[in-house]
Amino acid sequence: MSEGRPVLIDADVMLGRHPRRDVGGGTVPELLAAMDRVGVAEAVVGSMTSWLHDPARGNRELLGLVAGQPRLRPCWVMLPDTCGETGSATGFADAAVEAGVAAVRAFPREHNYDLASADTAAMLDAIASVRLPLLVDAGQTTWRTVETLALAHPGLRIVVGGVGYRMLRQIAGVLDRTDHVSIGLADLSSHRGLEWLATRFGAGRLVFGTGAPYRDPAEAVTRLMWSELGEAEVAAVGAGNLRRLLRREVRAA
Repeated sequence: MSEGRPVLIDADVMLGRHPRRDVGGGTVPELLAAMDRVGVAEAVVGSMTSWLHDPARGNRELLGLVAGQPRLRPCWVMLPDTCGETGSATGFADAAVEAGVAAVRAFPREHNYDLASADTAAMLDAIASVRLPLLVDAGQTTWRTVETLALAHPGLRIVVGGVGYRMLRQIAGVLDRTDHVSIGLADLSSHRGLEWLATRFGAGRLVFGTGAPYRDPAEAVTRLMWSELGEAEVAAVGAGNLRRLLRREVRAA
């Protein structure tokens, strides 16, 4: 690595106080200070309220939290449109684009729905049509579901984070059989797993994310910066791949 530090853009951050973990107040100043501490330039941020309480309210509140913060881009939490909590599928996607939302996140296990069911199909199609990537943690779904989604919605870009330890065989099978599934760095804790994935599938399938604040962002930064990846690979993982995912082409009227 050269002495010039690569740009890092974090795809996996939450704002708000966690009700069960002592990880700080989850405020914007705290987040920006943590980003400065570990050298993260920008972040795609979600809301604890959207995750743990009320997605519709949390999504609205998130826009106010990141207003006037050019380093922070909002990430909304989706629900199936069957109960109407976040509006129709197309209405949700259009509102997200209008609000400058960068990505959409799903918590199917905690919000009690099946990502691969007919209930979610319209929402996923709408998200894919406006080129918003879908973020989901491995603990919220199954690899079979991820593969099913990728094959059923070929326009949907999926980033799976929180993959933890000893998942490389499952990850490898899904990456082999799909084109638009990427792996997030938060908790990618298999020994040399980052290097193996980059060698096996290319650095373009990896997206930098920290899992802050419930994970220390220094973990993912250290994993990338001290890896044996080359400069171009680190640059791609650190920011380039996410920038590519966030370039959306809005569907024709």
